Amino acid sequence: MILVTGATGTVGREVVRLLVARGAAVRAMTRNPANVPASLGVDIARADFDNSASLRAAVAGVESVFLLTAPASPSPHHDVALLEAAVAAGVSRVVKLSAIGTGETDDHNRTVGAWHQQAERAVHTSGAAWTVLRPSAFASNTLYWAPAIRSGSPVRNLTGNGRQGVIDPRDVAAVAVESLVSSAHAGQTYTLTGPDLLAVPDQAAQLERLLGRPVTTIDVPLDVARDEMIASGLNSSVVDVIVTGSGWARAGHNAVLTEDVPRLLGRPATSFEAWALDHLGTFAQRRSK
Repeated sequence: MILVTGATGTVGREVVRLLVARGAAVRAMTRNPANVPASLGVDIARADFDNSASLRAAVAGVESVFLLTAPASPSPHHDVALLEAAVAAGVSRVVKLSAIGTGETDDHNRTVGAWHQQAERAVHTSGAAWTVLRPSAFASNTLYWAPAIRSGSPVRNLTGNGRQGVIDPRDVAAVAVESLVSSAHAGQTYTLTGPDLLAVPDQAAQLERLLGRPVTTIDVPLDVARDEMIASGLNSSVVDVIVTGSGWARAGHNAVLTEDVPRLLGRPATSFEAWALDHLGTFAQRRSK
């Protein structure tokens, strides 16, 4: 039995789908079981990272765990809580979804992905065989641009001309599945990127070409972005994570490409263009009534 946490999110739901396609026994952990399609035929664990009893029930009889946490306020607490329950239940393998740049510092000596770094340490010392996945910026992050693009407004750009190895989250899920079903990846940390280094203006230009109409960007200084996010009511710890990561990428520190995805999947990593073509309808101009 493989437990997938975050089973209804961008990566988690694809991990569940791929595991089912391979005939694996899957348990999907979620706070909202109705969001798991019944057609998948998977076991469902209604659980919450802040409820230890629900975690114990979720890991009962499980051999491997895909560990994906997305707390409202950045903290390794959820990872640690799940790991403690998993180890007590005899789980033998953990695949942790982390993030590229974890543990590095930005130009102001602030740690990138500090809470991921703490969670990775907990995974390393858990006693279970582990694999850590550190993906670059998700292609799906651009879905947040859709309202601006549909209205003809410029896309807000916090990372300037900083290029990143933008990755299709479906590739991340595929690597996670390989790591879950094979012991060959134990003790490995994989940095997952797409095939190309792209800045936000590059992504906008590709969308412009595919849509056949202008897609523009506007640079937003990080101090301005910070003030705006705080004013909107966003938690200050979340704002710090966004600003630190964006500044790190803006400075060019995430201009990284690796061959981990093609090496592990036996095929090229999916391009941003290919991902965009599959999601083009989201960005398309709404028809006037």
